[in-house]
Amino acid sequence: MSRLIDWIDERYPLTKVWKEHLAEYYAPKNFNFWYFFGSLALLVLVNQIVTGIWLTMNYKPDANLAFASVEYIMRDVNWGWLIRYLHSTGASAFFIVIYLHMFRGLIYGSYRKPRELLWIIGVVIYLAMMATAFFGYLLPWGQMSYWGAQVIVNLFSAIPVIGDDLSVWIRGDYVISDTTLNRFFALHYLLPFVLAALVFVHIVALHKVGSNNPDGIEIKKGPKGNRWSDTAPADGIPFHPYYTVKDIVGVAGFLIVFLGVVFFLPEMGGFFLEHPNFEPANPLKTPPHIAPVWYFTPFYAMLRAVPSFAGTQVWGVLVMGASIVILFFLPWLDRSPVKSIRYKGMISKVAIALFVIDFLVLGYLGMKPATPGRTLVAQIGTVYYFLFFLAMPFYSKIDKTKPVPERVTQ
Repeated sequence: MSRLIDWIDERYPLTKVWKEHLAEYYAPKNFNFWYFFGSLALLVLVNQIVTGIWLTMNYKPDANLAFASVEYIMRDVNWGWLIRYLHSTGASAFFIVIYLHMFRGLIYGSYRKPRELLWIIGVVIYLAMMATAFFGYLLPWGQMSYWGAQVIVNLFSAIPVIGDDLSVWIRGDYVISDTTLNRFFALHYLLPFVLAALVFVHIVALHKVGSNNPDGIEIKKGPKGNRWSDTAPADGIPFHPYYTVKDIVGVAGFLIVFLGVVFFLPEMGGFFLEHPNFEPANPLKTPPHIAPVWYFTPFYAMLRAVPSFAGTQVWGVLVMGASIVILFFLPWLDRSPVKSIRYKGMISKVAIALFVIDFLVLGYLGMKPATPGRTLVAQIGTVYYFLFFLAMPFYSKIDKTKPVPERVTQ
């Protein structure tokens, strides 16, 4: 075996990669359960790619056959129902895990120097996820898929000058049609591999600057030397086997919940698989209430919260786009002298808590039909969403912080 490895090392840096990214990659010794979600995101991505490939073997990207092919997968293909539910539940699980992963970065300051680029790559991954999910949403060719795609694509027509032409270009037709389904299927098949490439870049960037930790202390700059290496950080431990074993515990817990949903509640009461999507797409019959799937609803609520001017929704589209773009600037908005929420003051803690509540409320409002009362609450929530970021340079600077220890705590 050693001779085989030597032969490979002469032609490919197998051992070097193993050491740099696992065996001799030293991570802070005080990781907690919040650090499960990065590896879980990678697990779910693999699930989505593998199950997606298997689904394409029987799926027909044809407006006349797509819905029937999904039913065929569910009823006649051996274990087809399981593969479909693993994929549909995996889509929601992917966003849940990523939202928790982003929240961990937010509370522990993982976007701060020297990890600004790491955060930016992460936001690009999030955008690629949203695009992948959007293209995949049309493929079942159910009622909500069809009309949801119709509404979202029509939003681009609100863009001045180029809007109408852009909408036609995205659809490939003047309405959602067989052409749209084919191009969405092609993009949905391609983008997961782009996602995998972005994840690789994300991991390389992470291992360049090192992992953050709940204390927000740079262990690379701390004292050197421990029982594994004289040059390694004193507060670092090898990622393998310590965190690979720890992540296995997280994977086991995740799979218990994930498979419980797959086997017993795959529709999740209409949140993961909407009830109108069990009806074939009908261009002549509009569902009583059109809403995107749950992981888009906070941004959909912001869109609806902005009144239309002169019969156009352009300002709502701009607000919805700005709600994502502003995430790119987060590393430069936070002026706090400390990174972690553990050592920030009450102002920052209350601001983050209200931000989480606000995001959940917007998500709920985006699922419901618009009423004057709900629209008012959504407008208040939209204002706070942007205020959280735009006011951050001020409240993070004046906030009273606690002394940060010189070394990480246990």
